[in-house]
Amino acid sequence: MFARLRQPWTDRQATWRLGAVACLVLLLITLMVVFVTIRAWPTLRANGWVSWLGPGGSVDDQLGEMIKTGQDPPDAAYHLRAWPLIYGTLVTTGVAVVVGLVFSVFSAIFIVEFAPARVRAVVVPAVRLLAAVPSVIYGLIGILVLAPFVGNHLISPERKASVQNVVQLDGTGVLVAVVVLTVMIVPIMIAIIVDALRAIPNAWTEGAAALGANRWEAIWTVSVRAARPAIVAAAVLACARALGEAVALSMVSGSRGFSPNPVDGITYIFEPLRPLAASMVENIDAMNAPAVKSSIYAFALLLLLSSLALSIGGYIAKLPMRRQGLRV
Repeated sequence: MFARLRQPWTDRQATWRLGAVACLVLLLITLMVVFVTIRAWPTLRANGWVSWLGPGGSVDDQLGEMIKTGQDPPDAAYHLRAWPLIYGTLVTTGVAVVVGLVFSVFSAIFIVEFAPARVRAVVVPAVRLLAAVPSVIYGLIGILVLAPFVGNHLISPERKASVQNVVQLDGTGVLVAVVVLTVMIVPIMIAIIVDALRAIPNAWTEGAAALGANRWEAIWTVSVRAARPAIVAAAVLACARALGEAVALSMVSGSRGFSPNPVDGITYIFEPLRPLAASMVENIDAMNAPAVKSSIYAFALLLLLSSLALSIGGYIAKLPMRRQGLRV
């Protein structure tokens, strides 16, 4: 029997067995989505998708009222307007991914094309190590170092007093959340883009140089252009991690269901918020209340659908690049 197991697979056997594994993964994902949807259905049925996604009232107060409901709550007990949490997710994730992507592209170009061999031998392992650091470590640094610095040195007493009747500015908020999240996702993007740039044949850039392009022009117009599918993949992967980040953002975002208003000017970046994933973690102790439990599953469903949309969007974005023969 063991001798039979050691025999190499034929092409047909490999196709069927690997295909079965892929189908099993797809089945598990489908079952997970179905399970979460069933558990979230009471909230979605009571509110409706459009209303549930919109603004209206304090989401913190609404979750607090759900805790007081019984084990068989009426539809009115599921009342929730999740827009402040969705807005917090969009702000932190969107800004962090855009800033991180720019930084990652230029960092990867430096590592691959300009860094001396000794520097590269240190930087590349360091980047991979940073990508593996637990998120709670970043959150701890954010709450113990960044937030006190922002609260004591960047937010003036006059600014705190100007909004104290609406929200308290203590250093945690948009700025610290975006900084921490950016630092978390940048190593992932750098590692992926570095591998993609290394896969570009040297003959491509050498050909561009032979045609009169300087080194930077050859890198930007040939290497970076050819690596665009990998850059898109890095952005999608980083965005998916940012969407699901809970612990670190719960520590540094201010943890309040509040929608910072850009009209407030510079005060906007100091105002607190709370993303969806952080809301799930912070309300996990109230899962005994059916209304809260269903709402948490609704948050999870929204994050799952967002990840699916990201994957589809990334695939669509890479199609024109592949048609141009720039596959990496």
